[in-house]
Amino acid sequence: MITSLFARKMVAAAGPGIDARALLGLAGLDHDAPWDPKVMMPDTVYYELLENIAKQADVTKLPLQGGASMRCDDYGALGLAWKAAPTLMGSFSRVERYARLWTSVVEYELRQTDRGTLFILHRSGPRRLGMRLSNEATLASAVSISRQVCPTRFAPIEVYLTHDPPATLQHHEAYFGCPVYFGSDLDALLISREALAQHNILGDEGITRFLLSHLEAELREIGDDDTLETLTKNAIARSLSEGLPKMADIARGLGMSARSFHRRLSEHGLSFQTLTATTRRELAEGLLRDEQYSLTEIAFLTGFSEQSSFTRAFKRWVGRTPVSYRKNHPTA
Repeated sequence: MITSLFARKMVAAAGPGIDARALLGLAGLDHDAPWDPKVMMPDTVYYELLENIAKQADVTKLPLQGGASMRCDDYGALGLAWKAAPTLMGSFSRVERYARLWTSVVEYELRQTDRGTLFILHRSGPRRLGMRLSNEATLASAVSISRQVCPTRFAPIEVYLTHDPPATLQHHEAYFGCPVYFGSDLDALLISREALAQHNILGDEGITRFLLSHLEAELREIGDDDTLETLTKNAIARSLSEGLPKMADIARGLGMSARSFHRRLSEHGLSFQTLTATTRRELAEGLLRDEQYSLTEIAFLTGFSEQSSFTRAFKRWVGRTPVSYRKNHPTA
């Protein structure tokens, strides 16, 4: 899910050459309703909306115009926390931590390099046109709100996008104020340490502490931390029929980088290896209670290539063989 505010901003940025009322209507939004960022919409509907705009107008500059229209206050408490952070690095750190309040399909990562800090967005799924436009708009909005708090003109060192370039790069390079590289291996801004160390013009430690407490409470309300274990186990369970999943693949499916995923798990005292073993055992126990599944099928569904390997592992887990467990746990 993603906030409908982004959809309304992009439609407005497209200008008078499109049928805004019809486009919003197709996306399930009332053109005349108040702009409420708490109203969420499926990411696929948002991507389709952008693709429908592309059918009516040239969208080369659309993500830049949409991103430029974003204001800190559009993001509610998160936008206030961005403004109140002492430095721009603090602002970007808030996004890395709290963006889950605005979207469940993107994970942000700050990664240090020799040349500066990469602000990376991770978004899983097919690279359809709508997603590509959304990625460009996301990076453009990050630059826009950076310029609203920096004491000097902000520009990244370089911008990277994984998809193919438009017919011309002049609009992108003019907006970002730096080279823009399409066909890269990530979607990111490269930002200098000097820029990130600048003090925000509205930085306020007291307000920051208050807002971070509020944002943490909002995270708990949406179950961001509480469901990480469940989300991970569900993703592992879906992957087991193809063999033991790799952490990087599960992370990608959850919209995170492997590094961020590992950090999140560690913060909650979890490990990927333990969750994988627990998921296999719990899944095996559940399938054994259902007589329609043979032992061979259960072995396959829990990531084993041979029934004998499954039998040995199950006995190690629960102290009895699968056959014995099934006899003592008949189908309800």
